Amino acid sequence: MMKTLTKNATDYSIEMIRDEARHLVEKGVVSRHQPIYILCQYIPAREWVCVECELEQCDYLLRDQIGDLIACENWESD
Repeated sequence: MMKTLTKNATDYSIEMIRDEARHLVEKGVVSRHQPIYILCQYIPAREWVCVECELEQCDYLLRDQIGDLIACENWESD
């Protein structure tokens, strides 16, 4: 079963969204090249509105690539 965001609306932060996106990419569920709106498949619909608002406040567009959202990754080895 896939982990989803299940916090209250007031608990959403861009870091939490990035962590979830990074987790889905690492699991191979989504690709870094897919648009951010693909994440809505893994977040309950009633919570997606809050995620979308947080993304908008941080100047992300839903058509931007997931890789743009998680671009600040730390690489442990090359």
